[in-house]
Amino acid sequence: MPTSSVDPIRPALITTAYIELDKLLKREDLAASGGEARYLIGQELVQVNGEVEMRKRRKLYPGDLVRCHGIELRVVQEGGEAVGG
Repeated sequence: MPTSSVDPIRPALITTAYIELDKLLKREDLAASGGEARYLIGQELVQVNGEVEMRKRRKLYPGDLVRCHGIELRVVQEGGEAVGG
């Protein structure tokens, strides 16, 4: 039986109320720099909650799902659980 090639959703822990999208991409090594993160967003290569996101500084809150380079991240509050996840 074939196995799925879908990677599991990785948690992205935050210690604040929110994190900006470009900062999350850089922190989670989906972009080498802030400039690369903003480029990826500008090229419509990043999705938030299933929708292409063009706002580079979009505020992400616990429960938000980010997809880039085929990798999915769920924003999770440190010491808590993701809302809706």
